[in-house]
Formats: sequence, C-alpha cells, structure tokens
Amino acid sequence: MTDFDDIPAILDEMTEQLRVQIRQTGRTDLAIVGIHSGGVWIATQLQQRLGLTGAAGSLDISFYRDDFTRIGMNPVVKPSQMPYSIDDRHIILVDDVLHTGRTIRAALNELFDYGRPASILLAVLIDRGGRELPIAADVVGRRVTLQPGEHIKLTGPDPLKLVIRRNP
Repeated sequence: MTDFDDIPAILDEMTEQLRVQIRQTGRTDLAIVGIHSGGVWIATQLQQRLGLTGAAGSLDISFYRDDFTRIGMNPVVKPSQMPYSIDDRHIILVDDVLHTGRTIRAALNELFDYGRPASILLAVLIDRGGRELPIAADVVGRRVTLQPGEHIKLTGPDPLKLVIRRNP
C-alpha cells in the first residue's frame, strides 16, 4: 500500500486544512468548483465534508488550454456548470493532480469569464511538482515524486483510485 491509497483519509485531511484556512481568513459565502473530471469528483467529496450547500460547480477547460498543438483537440468537451454567481464569492478551486500549473491557469481564465470572485483558494489531491508556471496550492492532500516517464491519474468516481502509469 502506498502513501496515497487511502483517498478517504486524504480527503479528511484536506477538509481539515480547508477548515483551518476558512477559520483563519474568516471567509464566508464559499463556493466550490472542480476541474473536469477528477477535480469535480474531489470537489463533490470536499463539499459534502465541509457541509457546503448547493451544487459544486464544474469547469471543462478544454477550450482554455495552451497546448492544443502538442496534445490535439479534446474530442469530448463537456460544458462547464456554474450553478451560482461567483461575483464577490470566496471560491475553492479543486483539481486532482497539480503538475505544470497550466491546467490551473486555464481554469482561472475560464473562472474569470463567469465573474470576479472575492478570492480563490486552490486545493489539490496530489502535488507532483514540475511546475512550469508560478502556481502553488493552498491545500495539498499529498506531495509525490515520480520517476521520469511516470504519470499519476485519478480514476473514479466510485471508487476514487490513484494509478501511476509509465510511458511506454
């Protein structure tokens, strides 16, 4: 068993980290938004644990990516869902794996198309390092170091499971 096999325990730790952040900053009027698809799964779990009402928002950042020429167009684009106004709200933005920072940059661009939040707190299940942009998470479930050619992927939503894959 690896350090990140017990996802419910990691989510409990993230929930406590979020509660501390919320308490220290005095933030109210919170909304949670996940990045498709793993971030949405994690956001839904954190929302339940935090007791936030309403539906979690979801972002599909496919059209905001800066690497279409390298990875090609995503053939399955799902619409983003923002069931509330984000203007002047404190947003908890959630993703499954933070690596280069480019996904978060794209998510921030899309999020600001919906309005101007009061603040954005970034929560990630896994921080694997390797940043290409100056982006850091406020709440991290686990930090991992992978070998060259390895990638980590969240599968789910039921059960949630982290899988390490190696490039052929």
